[in-house]
Amino acid sequence: MNEKALIVIPTYDERENVGPMAGAVLKQVPEANILFVDDNSPDGTGALLDEIAAREPRVFVLHRAGKEGLGRAYIAGFKWALERDYGLICEMDCDFSHDPVVLPRLLQTARDGADLVLGSRYIGGIRIMNWPMHRLLLSTGAGHYVRIVTGMPITDPTGGFKCFRRAVLEAIDLDKITSNGYSFQIEMTHSAWMKGFKVQEIPIVFEDRRAGYSKMRANIATEAMLMVLRLWARCGFRRSPRKPRD
Repeated sequence: MNEKALIVIPTYDERENVGPMAGAVLKQVPEANILFVDDNSPDGTGALLDEIAAREPRVFVLHRAGKEGLGRAYIAGFKWALERDYGLICEMDCDFSHDPVVLPRLLQTARDGADLVLGSRYIGGIRIMNWPMHRLLLSTGAGHYVRIVTGMPITDPTGGFKCFRRAVLEAIDLDKITSNGYSFQIEMTHSAWMKGFKVQEIPIVFEDRRAGYSKMRANIATEAMLMVLRLWARCGFRRSPRKPRD
């Protein structure tokens, strides 16, 4: 069954990237649709996206009133997808740190039986380009911390290049997902894993953004550390799923 795919891409001040990104995604997965979720970007990203969508029927735009964070944008995009007939829902950044070339492999891995496919920067080695050492140490340290506290056997729990099967998003109470940034990625993957869904990682190369500026907040690491402890407590201090799914 060739399920309909949607690529969800949040945007905030990404005017330089949205046109090239839309073209690159549709080149790799011409059968898919794209949903850009724009948080009322001051640089006119939203208006440019409307122009792109008017020319390209595979591109849709969800406008939000203001900047509420990456996690809230993704939740809005996921709900939009679930209101329609999409069977596979991917998420990725708009700054080309996630290479659209990987999309066919993400989708095929899901079609082959994985419930949640994660593009991992660390499985089988480190594949990150143009990152300063402190960011690399923060990211790898966060991964070790998540594995130790939760028991979740994922090499890259903070990564944001993913493909969900529809059933995973339907099983997660999206209204109870409260985190943003790194912690949002951890919370979504942990929620799927604890429900027994099959989570599979595939290797990707991650390259720091080509244009625009980073939206990372200074308190993002503290937020992620606290979220991991809350996840552990929420699950009754268990470090494994209740019952794996077939």
